[in-house]
Amino acid sequence: MRIDIISVVPELMYSPFNGSIMKRAQEAGLVEVHFHNLRDYTTNNYKQVDDYPYGGGAGMVLMVAPIDKCISELKAARDYDAVIYMTPDGDVLNQGMANRLSLLQNIIVLCGHYKGVDQRVRDMFVTHEISIGDYVLSGGELAAAVLCDSLIRLIPGVLGNETSALTDSFQDGLLAPPVYTRPADYKGHKVPDILTSGNTPKVDAWREEQALKSTQAKRPDLLDWYPAAEREENPDPIISIFSQVYKFTI
Repeated sequence: MRIDIISVVPELMYSPFNGSIMKRAQEAGLVEVHFHNLRDYTTNNYKQVDDYPYGGGAGMVLMVAPIDKCISELKAARDYDAVIYMTPDGDVLNQGMANRLSLLQNIIVLCGHYKGVDQRVRDMFVTHEISIGDYVLSGGELAAAVLCDSLIRLIPGVLGNETSALTDSFQDGLLAPPVYTRPADYKGHKVPDILTSGNTPKVDAWREEQALKSTQAKRPDLLDWYPAAEREENPDPIISIFSQVYKFTI
């Protein structure tokens, strides 16, 4: 995968890409990440990339010309599967979206700044508009780093254990179950006996049950896919879904 990130302040993103999993992925040749400073694509001596909005109002707007020049040069060199604009009014990033985007080969990520970009940028170039939540940041740089992390970790070979990402929260529509490591007893707080039993089927069943309970308690909205009629018949979604998964009746 190749990721080209366009930003007014690309230095804000250097640190996340120079450590841990994202650094190892680049060193292994599994992903290329290239930063493009929008000011390098201006045509005036002041390196101006923004201007006042038509119609008045507070704030500045990123101009269309420098963005057009940058994206056009990138597209002239290779084909891109997506041009993603990070913006608070975009579709909220979720695991399903990350899964789909991780399958692409070449993507451009445009970071918003100030009051955003000239609407014509969105009309002419953008294929996906993505937000990381219902709040506003100073720019799209941190959001771009979040997006890239969520994609890169899914690329085959990036994580040491290929199945690790498949057991993350949200991959099966549920939150992840509790996890434990040594020691088995720490100041009286013990690991559940089932996890040290060596009985893999029972461990898997316990994890599924705990995932359902955690989702019901913390994110019941994730259980909205459960049919309403069956929810009325079985008001406890934990029992109902669990019985469906394991094909038994309670």
